[in-house]
Amino acid sequence: MEKQYDFTVIGGGSAGYAAASLAAGAGLRVAVVEGGREVGGLCILRGCMPSKTLLATANRAAAVRGAAEFGVKARMDGVDGKTMQARKRLLIGDFAGYRKGQLESGRFTFLRGMARFTDAHTIEITTAEGAQTLQSKTFLIATGSVLAPPPVPGLPATGFLDSDAMLESEHLPGSVIVLGGGAIALEAATFYAGIGSHVTLLQRSTRVLKEADPDVSEAVANGLRQHGVRVETGVELLLCKKTNHGKVVRFRKNGIESECAAEEILCALGRAPATRGLGLEACGVALNGSRIAARSTQQTSQPHIFVAGDVCGPLEVVHLAIQQGEIAARNVIRQVSGSAESLEEMDYRLKMLAVFSEPGVATVGLTEAEALAQNVPVLSASYPFADHGKSMVEGHLQGFVKLTVHAESREILGGAVVGPHAAELIHEVVTAMYFRAKAGDLARVPHYHPTLSEIWTYPAEELA
Repeated sequence: MEKQYDFTVIGGGSAGYAAASLAAGAGLRVAVVEGGREVGGLCILRGCMPSKTLLATANRAAAVRGAAEFGVKARMDGVDGKTMQARKRLLIGDFAGYRKGQLESGRFTFLRGMARFTDAHTIEITTAEGAQTLQSKTFLIATGSVLAPPPVPGLPATGFLDSDAMLESEHLPGSVIVLGGGAIALEAATFYAGIGSHVTLLQRSTRVLKEADPDVSEAVANGLRQHGVRVETGVELLLCKKTNHGKVVRFRKNGIESECAAEEILCALGRAPATRGLGLEACGVALNGSRIAARSTQQTSQPHIFVAGDVCGPLEVVHLAIQQGEIAARNVIRQVSGSAESLEEMDYRLKMLAVFSEPGVATVGLTEAEALAQNVPVLSASYPFADHGKSMVEGHLQGFVKLTVHAESREILGGAVVGPHAAELIHEVVTAMYFRAKAGDLARVPHYHPTLSEIWTYPAEELA
């Protein structure tokens, strides 16, 4: 006999749990299906939390190596990979255990197995013990993403680390070639450089963080170089091979072919939406490229099937995935109850990105390029950390902050930080934008001296 539910969530990560919890709290009959070997979702198991745990080790190692500048006598004797990983596994086990407890709390039905649509209202759940069928009025697909196949000839035969393997490895190579220039690649380069490895980063695009404004990308690349990372952009990756001197990557830049060798290669050339095996053709859910096509209401081409997180985009960040999941759940509640209330829509006005590299980088809202594409008249102003008192005494001289405002109203439309504690500093601009503050409003807010936060007052005063 088929089980009947009001709302079924496929995927027990952050987006899926947030949606299921909200819907169950509203009295809906809810099921969550999780097909992963482990429970917790990408952010906890193989993304945000483990990567930041390893970066915490690298940051401390880098601080020891740079201690002499501050008059501190210290010696760097290396990093113990086994101890580093033991700390990470303890923390991640705790985070994942808490999420598992939430999913198994009894507020909704929690099922382990791989889900596949057989029609628009039915899924088949396959486990090692067999299969069962489940029917639901509505669904949320929140299956996340998987590592994309490596696109470089010879790379599989040469051998490489992907981001999953890097986060589990106790071996700390003396030299690494990082392939890619996005968030994962920049954080990996920062980690390896921090623990003392020789790092080369090869990026196919002409800029790292190619979605950011050029001044942001350039500052990040220059900052990495000052920390000893060799950064090569605009390269064509030709092939990889293994030699007596290690692993070699051949590439072409400006028409000239070159090679670089290292003990290890880290491939960070992207992830792909996890849609394989879902049976989307059976339920009539359409794709937009490789992603599931989503409306602003988080509905798919089937109005009763919703989607959230990496599987639909547009940004692979957990706070947006949670927001998408919660909007989907509230819209499901409206559908199931027969409410005439309009469905809620996602608003990406406050979209954020943070990369925990060295230097760090964080952005919110419109970039100058996006404003130009949308015919929005803007003005921007920036201020360097190298001329800011608190960052100078702390030894953080790289990077800048930038505000972007509407040229006429002076409402703050975007912000960027390249430099110390970027992911923390950006939230001052996020808060200002949430309340639709103007540059003059931010300039008038009292800021304690000396703090890093007061650096925002300089571009705000200029734009006011």
